[in-house]
Amino acid sequence: MSSEEPLDAYSAVVSSVASTVLPSVASLAVRSSRAVGAGSASVIADDGVLLTSAHVVAGARSAQATFVDGTEVEVEVVGRDVLSDLAVLRAHGVVPPPVPLGDAAGLRVGQLVVALGNPMGLAGSVTAGIVSNLGRSLPTASGRVIDEVIQTDAALNPGSSGGVLADGSGRMVGVNTAVAGVGLGLAVPINRATRAIIATLVRTGRVRRAWLGIVGARVQLAPELAARVGSPSGLQVAGVAPGSPAELAGVHRGDVVVTLDGNDVVTSTSIQRLMVEDAIDRQVEMTVWRNGALVDMFVVPRELVDTP
Repeated sequence: MSSEEPLDAYSAVVSSVASTVLPSVASLAVRSSRAVGAGSASVIADDGVLLTSAHVVAGARSAQATFVDGTEVEVEVVGRDVLSDLAVLRAHGVVPPPVPLGDAAGLRVGQLVVALGNPMGLAGSVTAGIVSNLGRSLPTASGRVIDEVIQTDAALNPGSSGGVLADGSGRMVGVNTAVAGVGLGLAVPINRATRAIIATLVRTGRVRRAWLGIVGARVQLAPELAARVGSPSGLQVAGVAPGSPAELAGVHRGDVVVTLDGNDVVTSTSIQRLMVEDAIDRQVEMTVWRNGALVDMFVVPRELVDTP
């Protein structure tokens, strides 16, 4: 019998992903005017572009990336987007080949995923688990939420943020971003929307978004109203920011927003998805339910200024 015990199928997949992806995952040492921190990042392009979590490099202009083969390079922060918790770095030096980007849209609950990063300062760490659920929402410090977050039971700890969540083929399907509790990890998905954010950060260093200035909660619509607007629910306005586009347009607390720019509004996330760069300074039609009647109004979203 061979002295090497053959790997079972599960172990073989995890081992293959580790050997393929781990060389391109770096430990980050981050220094800012406020603190010294650590996290993870991964190479995503041949020209030395790295991807990490925005909160890992908050307040920093540069960091040091160390790879498992001992390579150390200085990296500069090209751009951060706090609303997706993604940041792009560029290395000043030669780095390993990139991790191929996958698409989280193809993930299924129960699917094997592998997390790679730098938890608790332990570089080159690999853990495995399954996709526990999909479509979670993650609140951010800005008060907005990140949509379509991946939930996994792969072990994540401080320092894992910015690392890779890979599928069984070694493709990055998520960026590990938070630890919500014991056995509960979250990752920002790699999908069409986040690919666009990453490309914009590489190109311009920032992502422009529109802002209305309302907060609210989902409410069920009466059957007759739901039939009229073609949606079972709407967003009941709980607050309107003073001087905001919504206030200037005449939106009141208690209004129920049912459509915006021709799209159904079901939750705050529904509005957030529509507040893209194209909506800035553009007149947009909004329909609300107020005092037993549908009221049409026009609102002009302004550019949202991200917090540091």
